[in-house]
Amino acid sequence: MNVPPALNRSLKPLPKAPVRMVHLGLGAFHRSHQAWYTQHAPDAAEWGIAAFTGRRPDAAEVLSAQDCLYTLVERSAGGDSFEVIGSIVEAVDGADLTRLCELVAAKETAIVTLTITEAAYGLAADGTFDAGAPGVAEDLRALSAAASGGPGVERPAPGTPLGRLVLALAGRRDSGAGPIAVVSCDNLSANGEVARRAVLGLASGWGSGLTQWIEGNVSFVSTSVDRITPRTTEEDIAEVAEQCGYSDGSPVVAEPFRNWVLSGDFPAGRPRWEDAGAVVVDDIEPYENRKLWLLNGSHSILAYAGQLRGHATVADALADPACRQAVEDFWDEAAHHLQAAGLDIPAYRQALLERFGNARIAHRLAQIAADATTKLRMRAVPVLTAERASGRTGSGAALMLAAWIDYVAVNGDFQDPLASEIRAANELEGTERVQALLRLVSAEIAEDSSVVSLVSGLCGTFTAKSAAPTPL
Repeated sequence: MNVPPALNRSLKPLPKAPVRMVHLGLGAFHRSHQAWYTQHAPDAAEWGIAAFTGRRPDAAEVLSAQDCLYTLVERSAGGDSFEVIGSIVEAVDGADLTRLCELVAAKETAIVTLTITEAAYGLAADGTFDAGAPGVAEDLRALSAAASGGPGVERPAPGTPLGRLVLALAGRRDSGAGPIAVVSCDNLSANGEVARRAVLGLASGWGSGLTQWIEGNVSFVSTSVDRITPRTTEEDIAEVAEQCGYSDGSPVVAEPFRNWVLSGDFPAGRPRWEDAGAVVVDDIEPYENRKLWLLNGSHSILAYAGQLRGHATVADALADPACRQAVEDFWDEAAHHLQAAGLDIPAYRQALLERFGNARIAHRLAQIAADATTKLRMRAVPVLTAERASGRTGSGAALMLAAWIDYVAVNGDFQDPLASEIRAANELEGTERVQALLRLVSAEIAEDSSVVSLVSGLCGTFTAKSAAPTPL
């Protein structure tokens, strides 16, 4: 049996650009999105990416073994295409703070990008920075100790991505390397501002001098990112070996569609991403809301309602008339509040239906369902609040919340930063349980008895006998 050669830069001689960007959150989405745009920028030869993992070093180890090259598989209804991406030039274990600090402190480094998930920003239910969020309190203590420790003193290391970034920014200040841009690419409304609040909140552990330096020298860029990127499977790895003639231990599969909208300053420069199709705007909020509500919001509906009805993927759930109707109803509500010029909501909705219906992209509902308390406060709550302020019920957005409440009642294996609080609320019954769960998403809507009653009445929509659910 012939074993295909391993992917490396001798096999695929892509040049290694110098490191000028640091990325936190090395994963499939970053590699299908920001790394793709960087490779396709006309000045890509000047902009190498050093990417750091999150919780585990595995992704860095696999990529490093193949010179940081990987295959991007674009999967459409008509077939697959394959491209080797080489814009990542260094893949590093996220726990390697020495290397992170070296790179962020280097004058050549101009940008830090983030894909660390919505839950990693330490948000409270009202959207403000929460100093008591999991990991944040420990990092505040670690940063305070690091700031006060003298030479030779062993310093505790921050464990969250943003805590590590603050430590690295302190090193950049001390090196005199100058301004830098931090670019959030997570699915958060005003994600640049959210990142700014989180970084400044953690920097307070270091002291006022660092917070003042960050305020004067670090720009926080907001973005809207869009490309469906499911988890890679063993079948995907085998397909790359068969079709491409080499072994790639870490390919990425994505849909052909991609979109990136950016708003903010890059004081030390940036790649010409707009020449690769990115859009640079002054006001990003309408684009953020279109994506967060229409794409991400419908993903949440499908994740909870679809699993309650026995489906495993987005395409399967969308083909279910009950789930499809729930998505359309929510889209109708969201569209009332997406009136800015150029958004073309009908065309966007039609494109989403085509993208979601691509059965060759196995986008798993269980993957989308994670971190609901963080996601729902940005996907369901704004539409529900706006609808009710306009004199309508907001039942489409309320149904998203009801589907989640039913989902956590029957599925104990969920991932959420407030998992223990969810389980405690599940011990309650009836309206009291619904209110307790809503409070974890939004204290404001939980105190509105009419909203609690509305959501309570919608619970069971996808679990009633007529829905014929399949047990999880």
